[in-house]
Amino acid sequence: MYSRSVSATWDDSERNSLSEKIRARSNSGVRLDYYQRMVYKTILKYQDPVTGLFPGSCTPESKESWVRDNVYAILSVWALSLANRKNSDLDEDRAKSYELQQRCIKNMRSILTCLIKQADKVERFKKTQSPADSLHAKYGIRSLKTTVGDSEYGHLQLDAISLFILILAQMTASGVQIIYTLDEVAFIQNLVFYIEAAYRTPDYGVWERGDKTNHGQTELNSSSIGMSKAALEAINDLDLFGAKGGPASVIHCIPDETQKCSAVLQSMLPRESNSKEVDAALLGIIGYPAFAVEDADLLNLTRQTLVDKLQGRYGLRRFLRDGYRTSKEDSHRLHYQPWELKAFENIECEWPMFFCYLMLDAMFSGNTEMADEYWDALEEVVVRTDDGLKLLPEMYAVPQDKIDAEYLEPHSQDRVHIGRLPFLWGQSLYILCCLIKEGFVACGEIDPLCRRYVTEKKPDIVVQVVILAENDVVKEKARQNGIEIQTIQTARPVEVYPARVLSYIYGQLGKSWKLGLSGRPSHEVGTLSTSTLYQLHDRVIAFTPQFLDQEYFYLATDTNLLIDMFRTDISFLKSNWRMLGRPTVILEISERSFEEDGKLNPAFAATYRKCRTGYLHGARVMLGTLNEFLNTSCMYTLQFLGASTDSGKVKKSGEKDVRNYIDLLLLQKQAANKAQLPSSRSNKRDAPKRRLSRDLRSRAGSVVGIIRRTRSIQVDTTDPGMINIRSRQSSGDGLDQMGLPSPSGPPQPELFYSAPVDRPIFTQSPSVDEFPEVEVPELLDMLKQTESLGEQAEIIHYLYLTKGLNWDTRISSRGGSVRVTVADLVKELYDKSCQTKKWWLVRHSAGMLDKRVEDLARAVSDLLVHQKQITVGMPSDSEVTITRPLPPEELQTLIRGAYKKDNSTAMLTQELLMYLAMFVRTEPDLFHDLLRLRIGLIIQIMAAELARALKCKGPEASEYLLNLSPYEMKMLLHHILSGKEIGVREGDGAIGEENAVLTVAPLLQKNRRSGIARLRKSIQLSANENLMQIFNQGRLSTVNGLLSGTGDGGADGDSGSEDLPEKTGRWLRRRRLDGALNRLPKDFYPRIWRLLEKVMPQKPVEVLFSMYCI
Repeated sequence: MYSRSVSATWDDSERNSLSEKIRARSNSGVRLDYYQRMVYKTILKYQDPVTGLFPGSCTPESKESWVRDNVYAILSVWALSLANRKNSDLDEDRAKSYELQQRCIKNMRSILTCLIKQADKVERFKKTQSPADSLHAKYGIRSLKTTVGDSEYGHLQLDAISLFILILAQMTASGVQIIYTLDEVAFIQNLVFYIEAAYRTPDYGVWERGDKTNHGQTELNSSSIGMSKAALEAINDLDLFGAKGGPASVIHCIPDETQKCSAVLQSMLPRESNSKEVDAALLGIIGYPAFAVEDADLLNLTRQTLVDKLQGRYGLRRFLRDGYRTSKEDSHRLHYQPWELKAFENIECEWPMFFCYLMLDAMFSGNTEMADEYWDALEEVVVRTDDGLKLLPEMYAVPQDKIDAEYLEPHSQDRVHIGRLPFLWGQSLYILCCLIKEGFVACGEIDPLCRRYVTEKKPDIVVQVVILAENDVVKEKARQNGIEIQTIQTARPVEVYPARVLSYIYGQLGKSWKLGLSGRPSHEVGTLSTSTLYQLHDRVIAFTPQFLDQEYFYLATDTNLLIDMFRTDISFLKSNWRMLGRPTVILEISERSFEEDGKLNPAFAATYRKCRTGYLHGARVMLGTLNEFLNTSCMYTLQFLGASTDSGKVKKSGEKDVRNYIDLLLLQKQAANKAQLPSSRSNKRDAPKRRLSRDLRSRAGSVVGIIRRTRSIQVDTTDPGMINIRSRQSSGDGLDQMGLPSPSGPPQPELFYSAPVDRPIFTQSPSVDEFPEVEVPELLDMLKQTESLGEQAEIIHYLYLTKGLNWDTRISSRGGSVRVTVADLVKELYDKSCQTKKWWLVRHSAGMLDKRVEDLARAVSDLLVHQKQITVGMPSDSEVTITRPLPPEELQTLIRGAYKKDNSTAMLTQELLMYLAMFVRTEPDLFHDLLRLRIGLIIQIMAAELARALKCKGPEASEYLLNLSPYEMKMLLHHILSGKEIGVREGDGAIGEENAVLTVAPLLQKNRRSGIARLRKSIQLSANENLMQIFNQGRLSTVNGLLSGTGDGGADGDSGSEDLPEKTGRWLRRRRLDGALNRLPKDFYPRIWRLLEKVMPQKPVEVLFSMYCI
């Protein structure tokens, strides 16, 4: 017995000796044991044994735990567990690896528990994006409950929740299972919906203070948007159960929401927010852990900006003029005024943990020289303990007695470390740097999702285009125009549905009645989503783009704008497609795609010809059928529909629910075809229509003209300069507004109304109480008799105001005894006006139906991140300023409230916001000198421009403006922004036929009317082409020598007295346009700043600037 025991002992000791010899040769075991000791004594020493959370500070009194700090603190523990697993020589090493991994799981699950207890807040926040409904940023260490009230702290920190999701995805991909149940999967899916609107959700940022002055105002922060983008990309298509999971445990992200975050992030960088021009928090998104920036040039620019402006000897400042923990900070004050922050300039505390970010960035990118540089910098700032450990302090500050010297010569004075020691966030990153530098952990091991390759060049994208006909009639018309295509119904084996069906499918994600979670809140799906083919069991489904859906918004009814948006989407896909496989775009041809003579719309035909060449709008395209593109298209599975669970039961009705929804859409479409309103008995456009008799119209009373009375667009009537010009023209000086000889014949109508006294710009809509009593049954009889859309619209509008949308009209349905409400009548009115291209009525009826333009919130966000303020409403009675992004519903309510009952102008405002966002993304130079975009004033100046071009009065110009097609409206807005001339080409088309609502006086003494047929970049001023004048960017060029002089003279040029009225009018118009757009001279504010510095050096420039310039 004794000998056997000795023999066994000898064998064990021999093995241990051999292992120790191996470890001694490489020294890896000793170094790994050192980092094991460092992690235990500087990180795990402070982990709570019950919950696994870390305190905010390393003191016994600390009872609160922050989400962000915990995630960063656990990174070093996770990395050490990977190192032990890879370098395990003994069972003891494998046991250490397992124990460290379990500590990670315990910590992450405790964070999950804290968050899941606030599931009701997640549900509310998805709809409101309000700070009061946000998840809390800190919790009790033992209780896992909230520690302060909703309004007592800056809880809305999207970067913290995004960081948790990102590291959860990375750990899961590395083999660590953190999520255990499908209820938790549903909650994580809703956390995805919680952060996906980060691009339009202002929050308090990484430093929990909001704007720089600490007034508690939320801002759009690049660091939050970038972290959200990274989290969405990381967790998309990830099975949270790992290898043991199934379709129900996979997380799905909408690619369009991720792209919106990416677009807004790119437009903001290198800036952090409106108040912080640069922030060291950006290091976490341009490098590890987020890797959120795909543009290598932008990434390098951001990094260099941070280094140049924030880096010091001891670390990086958080942001410029950061007074936190400096000797000048007044701890008794909650916030500062902007000009008071100058006291902190050049003495901001420096945080050494940002050297860790830069070193990690260098190691991940393979820049060894940069990594060594920051390693040496870290060695200078760490604090060494008696037992040989290295601690990273929170920050270094300038001592009180060295403040003056530091002011005079920045970075010259020695600093002392203050704050927490160790600072768990920074200490964890420092240990991570050490483990990677010494080769214990590879970069790929802590980035198993390969986010570090985000800047790698992507292959060229080929966009596959499929053209389908709405029905057999359209297919035959297309064949006659030389286009052989399939119909939507015959595009087998692929089923084609509108984007609304895809929105409904995505709406099923994340539903959990036990947690009170309703799933995805948004009903919008973008181009990236609809350019993918979907597989549902044995079916393949494709979806048409959302902008083709007339039910969603009326822009799809304008073929010219539809084609313009299609070309833009092709270019968009070329730049933003990141998924496997090629994008497939479906373009639907409908009846509205053809002219009255049966020919295909010219813009549509031109686009088709360009597609056949293989290139469109700078992108490679390929025409074909859906069947031909099956093998090359991006394919996404929708298996979660049949595999979602709730309360332990498998929900097998997912596919059935989708089928029922599709059947419901078909029924609604059939119901829409059962007209309740009388229609013209002739299909000819100019055929006479049955109208109300004069007696009936007189009995209708105040209903006649009711829509016109809701209009709020008024052309400025009190401008003395314009009145002076008109008086000179009417006095017979021989020149008209354009500087040409006045035409013979009767005088033209005035451009603007002249009034001896000021009139209010905004006319309040009449209230319901102000309407005289009108017999509703008699109105309904009139509605059944008239074929005029204008008269029908007035009657329906009266019912809408007095009875509401849900009032039962008791009109017998032609399809049976179906209840017909006012909403049904408005819907039919909207459909008919779309078919007949009565754009004034389209906008008005869309307003009554409360429709919202696609991506309204993103449009506003795009303008705001380009440092533009927005006002809606007519000046100056009801203007509302938008200075921060808002949820779509709140934006829509705000716009409707600004215009009161003027539905048409409210819808026009939504249009213009979308067009402005398009321009700011594609032509940012148009906005360089603009600070505030006053939409109401822009609408007024657009009407004034039409009045000038058409030589008509203000109300008529307003009607012309509202009757412009969406494409013409977009072009007019572009001309206003660019300063180019607009003109009118005489055409045969009439503006409208409804003299009840749209009364247009004859503009020419002819039998036919002159309408807006085309908005051009230049205007031809003479039929025989002997003159063309182009007004562009404040300069007037003359051709063929009509005007004497050089042709490029300014307003004060000497070119003959007969030209003075024309030039004065031109320059006055230019100034009016610039005033309406709030356009400023180049570098206006920087010059004023320098001027104030010189003339009043004894006063703070910030005070003077805020008093007189902002």
